[in-house]
Amino acid sequence: MYDRSAVTLKMVRIEATSFTAAFEIGAYQVTNGDYSEFRPPPLGADPRFNHPDQPVVAVSWFDAVAYCEWLGVRLPTEAEWEFAARGGLEAKLYPWGDDLPPSSPLDRPMRVGLGPPNGYGLYDMCTNVHEWCSDWFSPTRRASRGGSWRHQITFSRCDARSSLPPEFRYNDYGFRVARSV
Repeated sequence: MYDRSAVTLKMVRIEATSFTAAFEIGAYQVTNGDYSEFRPPPLGADPRFNHPDQPVVAVSWFDAVAYCEWLGVRLPTEAEWEFAARGGLEAKLYPWGDDLPPSSPLDRPMRVGLGPPNGYGLYDMCTNVHEWCSDWFSPTRRASRGGSWRHQITFSRCDARSSLPPEFRYNDYGFRVARSV
């Protein structure tokens, strides 16, 4: 019923630095369309969250890891995610620089890839949904990065950290994939 070959990943290679070994990271957050090749998206019946091009949300850290294992990839580490989010702008707060963009209230995540990519060709870094990372934040919480459609300010700094217990499923939590090279 479910077909790995139907998932088309656009991966971006990030060269080794003093912070990370070389790796690849998904250009986009995992979408409902991609996740549906694995299992039905958790909010597939809700019209605010079920467009195939929206990021899959309400996935726990365990759900994200299971998807990654099924696909032969993994979640990015926090260091990988932050380095990739900066897109080559090392001294800047956001993937686009230091200027605050306009932030308007949203009632759902946007479709992935609508805005411009960062300097590495990655979309929606620091916006749209929080993204699970592989690291522990504390003994009972897993780390996440990125902004959220649900907050009054819908974006976050590249270095901003967040966390949740790994079994939680929120409608503003999704993920993107990575792999070692």
